Amino acid sequence: MNSNRKYGIGGSTAEAELLKLNEPTIKPAPIDNKEYQNRLDKACAALKTSGLDALYINAGTNLQYFTNTLWNPSERLVGALLFANGILKYVVPEFEIGTFHDFIGMDGEIIKWAEHESPVQKIAEVVPEGTRLAIDDATRFTNVSRFQEHKQFIISSAEDLIRDIRIIKSDAEIAHIQYPMNLTLQVHQAAARILKPGITTAEVESFIHKAHQKLGIASGSYFCIVLFGKDSSFPHGVKSPKSLVENDIVLVDTGCKYEGYLSDITRTYIYGDATEKERKIWKNEKAAQLAAFDAAQLGKPCGHIDDQVRVQLKKDGLGPDYDLPGLPHRTGHGIGLEIHEHPFILRGNDIKLQAGMAFSIEPMIVVPDEFGVRLEDHIYMTENGPKWFTEPAHSIENPFGV
Repeated sequence: MNSNRKYGIGGSTAEAELLKLNEPTIKPAPIDNKEYQNRLDKACAALKTSGLDALYINAGTNLQYFTNTLWNPSERLVGALLFANGILKYVVPEFEIGTFHDFIGMDGEIIKWAEHESPVQKIAEVVPEGTRLAIDDATRFTNVSRFQEHKQFIISSAEDLIRDIRIIKSDAEIAHIQYPMNLTLQVHQAAARILKPGITTAEVESFIHKAHQKLGIASGSYFCIVLFGKDSSFPHGVKSPKSLVENDIVLVDTGCKYEGYLSDITRTYIYGDATEKERKIWKNEKAAQLAAFDAAQLGKPCGHIDDQVRVQLKKDGLGPDYDLPGLPHRTGHGIGLEIHEHPFILRGNDIKLQAGMAFSIEPMIVVPDEFGVRLEDHIYMTENGPKWFTEPAHSIENPFGV
């Protein structure tokens, strides 16, 4: 019998756990047009400050962020042209205009182009020669190069301009991240209860997908990694994952998407009895995570967090740097409309921490060919310092504080 049942690990079934899950009735209020207009206004102000005339925003998360227009990027150029004076024009294939109108979030004229035409040329026809145009860094290089080659434009990258706006989350965005985080933590707890010897990672992943759906996320899991035993020493998994056996380390990393915003939580715990080494490394991981939280102070550079994590790991005899046993990658990443976005919590990142930034703390410890421990929670910066989106794990035997 699994000795951790009293801590909510094992002892139940997928069917029983799904029946317990219900979609919450209280949800965040939708992000309104006033906020989207505020984002566009910020971009216009940044254009003026930088001496630029216009910003090209490509289909994808940037177009969604600024205009509430959901359109997936493809080989056909679709996007928006935002001028410093506030005028907004969409660039759309002519045959897609009818569909595109269904998805437009903020009003704007349309620059249409036919299949045999160059959309870059069509944009050039509505701007004066020498237009200083900042290009969304998510734009395909094929299209970027066509802008660069055209005499009508003086091209620069919009990466920093867009980053500096998106990196600061509004209260509404924080609420839209908090909601799926709460759901995913529920899913983690439910998934732990269905574990049993012989269960496969595919079975657990399937349950997690269905659990997210039961909680009202129609698309289910946005991603899911489940690893047992030695497989947990590979941060993003293995080709042929093993099934669960008694006394295995269990690593589960998953999330979902709610109204475009993402959750991402990792829990690592033991199914059965942990060895002294596993307990020690788990505690080292917890200490590293808390060191990161303590280092997340307004005005400090993002890289300072990663530095302090490695100081803590070195104190515990791990590392140094990226050496193993230790932390083989950065400490964390930003989150929002993308699972990995600015700010990145890694050495040398001198972006200063500001209220509104949201990012993960996941200083995974890898013991090669034995096991890995990753505790991943996200925090957001407030005027009073960092705040957890989710309560961190409690112990290797009792991760959810049952």
